[in-house]
Amino acid sequence: MKICFIGAGSLGFTRNLLTDIMSVPELRGAEISFMDINRHNLDMVTALCQRDLDANGIPTKINATLDRREAFKDANYVINCVRIGVLEGFETDVNIPLKYGVDQCVGDTLCIGGIMYGQRVIAELLDFCKDMRETAAPDVLHLNYSNPNAMATWACNMYGGVPTIGLCHGVMGGEWQIADALGYKREELDYICAGINHQTWYISVKKDGEELTGKLLEAFEKHPVFSVQEKVRIDVMRRFGYYSTESNGHLSEYLAWYRKREDELAGWIDLSAWIHGETGGYLRDCSGRRDWFIQDYPNAMAAPPKKYDGTDRGSEHGSYIIEALQTRRPYRGTFNVVNQGCIINLPVDCVVEVPCYVDGNGISVPSVGMLPDGCAAICHQSVNVQRLAVRAAVAGDAWLLRQAVLLDPLTGAVCTPREIDQMVDEMLIAQEQWLPQYADAIAEAKKRWAQAEKNGTLIPPREYTGVRKV
Repeated sequence: MKICFIGAGSLGFTRNLLTDIMSVPELRGAEISFMDINRHNLDMVTALCQRDLDANGIPTKINATLDRREAFKDANYVINCVRIGVLEGFETDVNIPLKYGVDQCVGDTLCIGGIMYGQRVIAELLDFCKDMRETAAPDVLHLNYSNPNAMATWACNMYGGVPTIGLCHGVMGGEWQIADALGYKREELDYICAGINHQTWYISVKKDGEELTGKLLEAFEKHPVFSVQEKVRIDVMRRFGYYSTESNGHLSEYLAWYRKREDELAGWIDLSAWIHGETGGYLRDCSGRRDWFIQDYPNAMAAPPKKYDGTDRGSEHGSYIIEALQTRRPYRGTFNVVNQGCIINLPVDCVVEVPCYVDGNGISVPSVGMLPDGCAAICHQSVNVQRLAVRAAVAGDAWLLRQAVLLDPLTGAVCTPREIDQMVDEMLIAQEQWLPQYADAIAEAKKRWAQAEKNGTLIPPREYTGVRKV
């Protein structure tokens, strides 16, 4: 068996995932391949992980390569955690929209930032899929951690021809919060969480068969921490009846109501940590950690190796899926999969995040049935944007891209159609190096921009800075 990591030059994520896999004795004979476009980072991660392997007495030698097809060759599992455009692309996702008044905390899932990130990621992932079809094992399974997760997973399944499961840990985080708010341990509660990635809803929370969802609002409103840090999520629960996954910052930018007025935003967010809603918070956090990898690497090498006895195993789904498929030990997790009727009041072609079961027979997706009407309506708004954005990315169609941006809840609440046209042109031009499918559209955007500059008809930037941590 061969497991390939693409985008492996991440010091923490790759090492932790490999530790998870090697914590399963039956998986320790797997061939491991690391691939990244950054040789320096790749070499550091490989050296650190190889030291862990050697210290645990595992004879596996990691094959580290810059050649994607070599990494994919005969792979049974491809774990993808790439970020196309890295920090430079991410800066344009956040900073250009802010000039037009579109205030994002994260910008990697929906809103204009998530839509443009999707254009970059999908173009690259379809190339990945082509290489997987040609070089990987016939039964290769693609485990996608890249955002925007729903869009990327949708594109790979519908257009890439490679079975793809999207993985995210947001549902688990919400489970911990709910247990804390209700005064239980997480393992004491039974959850059903369903929806779309980053907009998934805890439609059932039970303790010994007793339904507790009706008690959640009061529990969160009285919680000394969550009542301060999760104001948007609590307000959505107050209005729609169910708690939603992801952070206050994430959820606030997927909806039309909370981030469109600078003078009201401060009342919905908390600046104790970026994830609670700070303007450009995740970008600030990532920028501050730009050199963390290099600085922390000597410390990681000086620290004791990871233990493969299970004590250092994390909760990410990836290793548990591989374990269940290879050993037949059952696993239940919440994954992103093509709907195909699992949630009957969401479109069959969209990607939903739902409870799944894995064993030696494969990955099974039970029927969830109907989401509550209000929750489904919110998801529908996002699905409509996702579908247009995916089709735009696949075809390099700027007309569809503009439609996706126009229909995005927050962007549409803030910007006029003319502002959106100019913003999309500016972002296409700024991201040209990562958008080969838009070559013709970018050439036209450059002409329009130059003509508007000449005529003095460019819309000036707004004096908008958002709410930031000092």
